[in-house]
Amino acid sequence: MRLLLLIPTAAVLLSACKDETISGYADSGAIWSLVELDGVAFPAEATLSFPEKGRIAGQAPCNSYSGSQSAPYPWFETGPILSTKRACADMNAEATFFTALSVMRIAEVSGSTLILSNEDGREMVFTSLPR
Repeated sequence: MRLLLLIPTAAVLLSACKDETISGYADSGAIWSLVELDGVAFPAEATLSFPEKGRIAGQAPCNSYSGSQSAPYPWFETGPILSTKRACADMNAEATFFTALSVMRIAEVSGSTLILSNEDGREMVFTSLPR
């Protein structure tokens, strides 16, 4: 009887350790490069990564950034995003990137493609960069 009691307890403990955010489903070492925003090629370089449970980080067109993301997969919702404050020629692309990232609500990972989208039809398509 003791064995039967230990198995459910072990399953509960193991499930509590599982990362249910996108970082638990996407390659944690991958750097995702934005290639398309709302069906149009993105005109600047921007990346996204999931370095640890509940965290995002990357390089926007001008500044590096990081933030939280704790919604369970396939949901996606960033917390406050912190970024450096350098100016560059791509500030409009940077503002567009951060605005889009902040309204994404659904994540889908399939091989080397990551798609973030929302209920309004907005979409960000990323591909993983080779290592």
